[in-house]
Amino acid sequence: MTTRRSLVPLAVAATLSAVAGLSLPLVIGRTVDAIISGRDTEFWLTWAFALAGLLVAADPIRDLLAGLAPAHRTAELRHRLVRHTLLLGARRADATGDVVSRVLTGAAEAGQGGVALVLAVVGTVPVAGAVVVLAYLDPWLIAGYLAGALVITVLLRRHVRDTSDAVLRYQRAQADIAARLSDALTGRRTIAAAGTVPAEIDRCLHPLPDLSAAGHRTWHVLSRSAGQSALIGPLLQLSVVAVGGLLLARGRLTPGELLAAVQYGAMGAGIGGLVAGFNRVARARAGMRRVAEVLDRPEPRYGHRDLPPGPGVLTFHDVTVLAGGVPVLERVNATLPGGRPVAVVGRSGAGKSTFAELAARLIDPDEGLVRLDGVPLPELSAEALRRELGVAFERPVLVGATVADAVGLGQDRPGEVADALRAACADAFVSRLPEGASTPLGEAPFSGGETQRLGLARAWHARRLLVLDDATSSLDTATEAQILRLLLGDDRRTHLIVAHRVSTAAQCAAVVWLDGGRVRAVAPHRRLWFDPEYRAVFGGRS
Repeated sequence: MTTRRSLVPLAVAATLSAVAGLSLPLVIGRTVDAIISGRDTEFWLTWAFALAGLLVAADPIRDLLAGLAPAHRTAELRHRLVRHTLLLGARRADATGDVVSRVLTGAAEAGQGGVALVLAVVGTVPVAGAVVVLAYLDPWLIAGYLAGALVITVLLRRHVRDTSDAVLRYQRAQADIAARLSDALTGRRTIAAAGTVPAEIDRCLHPLPDLSAAGHRTWHVLSRSAGQSALIGPLLQLSVVAVGGLLLARGRLTPGELLAAVQYGAMGAGIGGLVAGFNRVARARAGMRRVAEVLDRPEPRYGHRDLPPGPGVLTFHDVTVLAGGVPVLERVNATLPGGRPVAVVGRSGAGKSTFAELAARLIDPDEGLVRLDGVPLPELSAEALRRELGVAFERPVLVGATVADAVGLGQDRPGEVADALRAACADAFVSRLPEGASTPLGEAPFSGGETQRLGLARAWHARRLLVLDDATSSLDTATEAQILRLLLGDDRRTHLIVAHRVSTAAQCAAVVWLDGGRVRAVAPHRRLWFDPEYRAVFGGRS
């Protein structure tokens, strides 16, 4: 059952329960009057039992659906958040801790939204209905009550606004701490080696005063509302009882009607329940704002085209990429030869990784277009894009149940996995694992170089373009040379290699030299080597 469909029976069950609860005091009052006057009580007793039976049936259904619907909605939001975050990839990378906070806390709060709103709205039925019935019994009963009704409305509106803002600030401070802690855990070895644990603790907990202030603000709002409820509720009920007693003494109310009026006074004074209900709405509203900050970011769109036959010619046309309004790459124009290895070089911050991300369509340019064999990358279908392109990273993250899953992207293709492991020079150490490629990832600790080779094996499936973003930096010279020889001899696709060594650039067919976010030149290494500024990029390394 979808979340929206489950809200309909929830609203029906909650409304039936509220209407039955609202009607029962009046029916009981009529029954009392019938008993006192000696009239037939069968009619009113029948209605009383029917309403009680309706309450017994509707309340469990309401409570069950009120528990199931938020669980389903939370699961749906978490699925959407994870999917959307993964689809965004490098386009809008939030800190890991912030993403986890949104998925766990934000989605859970937002998941309560539909149910909270339904129950809060239905919760007004007994209060509003009590007012109507009091007016029906005698207009004077409602006079004192209405005096405080406006105050209740103003307080509720203020409470929802203040609570929503306080909870949102609390969640943001909580996410900031989570993000800092996630960064610290990632670099825990560096922190321990540098002896900066106290400073790192201070850095992680720096937002704690903001968290404390937001928490105190939230509890201040709640305690203020609770205090106001504790004062206004009994006063409203007392005014109804006092007026009802006077009307009974004057003969304008019967004993049964006074009994009903007392109960309706209690219902009408139920501001505490309203505050609790609208507090849930406020928290859900804050959570939804946190979730929407991610879901509102446009996800990448794909076309429906496949690549035509071709060697893998990569073309950049007037490409510009901005970060915070500042160009990372600016008006890049370059044509890279197909079926050949191409190196991308430049000083730190020149835009090499961004260039590689554009080639693999991990990001889209803010201006311009990237084509592969004449086809704009956004026009390729998602299946074609990931079939034809592969990316190996400097710090690959291995995901999957086993080593084979991590390399084969979860697909059952043992032959291709074995070929990829062999090509990446990873077959030897994988074969020494307890279960070979079937060894669970958690039972197979790898060095940095071994992880890089598995990341390269994972990307080996690419048919048209293989991008290596510093993907061999942790390898020893002999292993890197062996892999590079294999790449150089493979003319079935283009290899785009972010290079830091002279030897790597020298063996490529062409070099893209980036300088300050612009293409300084696209030419063979031997031609560029005569330029002293080009030689300075490598800092004397070979």
